[in-house]
Parts: sequence; structure tokens; C-alpha cells
Amino acid sequence: MKTNRPVTVRQEQQHERALYSAVLALRSVEESRNFFRDLCTPAELQAMADRWAVVELLERGLPYREIHKQTGVSVTTIGRVARCLTTGNGYRAVTDRLKLNA
Repeated sequence: MKTNRPVTVRQEQQHERALYSAVLALRSVEESRNFFRDLCTPAELQAMADRWAVVELLERGLPYREIHKQTGVSVTTIGRVARCLTTGNGYRAVTDRLKLNA
């Protein structure tokens, strides 16, 4: 992303934490949509929505090639999402709360 760091690593971590706190302050899908549309480019939003669609399809047990056919997401990205579902904490926390894996 940035090649020239005008802030320290600690400041960048504080900015990141502030962003996550802002996300936690959102109270509805509509507020979230408006916030993310202001925050992200259309391409960034599409990439995040695509990844979330991949999570849902992986949770349903679809094979990578079928997910690629349905979403257009690369098999490499599908593999990364699958790895994060298995070894990460973020996707799993949300899928458990939303009962996507039920």
C-alpha cells in the first residue's frame, strides 16, 4: 500500500484500532453500507463481498472449482479464504455467530 510512512508503526496500529472501533459502533446494515461505501473503493467493496460469498459457499461444502464458477473468484483466493476459515479466527467467529456453519 503506502511506500512512504508518515506515521510510526505504533501510530498505524492506533489508527487500525480506531477503525475497528468505528466498525463496532455501526448499528445497522444500512449504516454499515454507508460507512463502507465512504471508506472503500467500489473494487475494495466487491473484493470483500466476493470473499464473504466464498466463506458462505465453503461452509456449504462446495468444491473450489464450483465456487470459482459461481463467483469468479480465483482458486488461489478461495484457498486463502479456506485456510483462514480453518486456521484464522475472524471468519470463524462471525460464521459461528451467524450460524453459517449449521
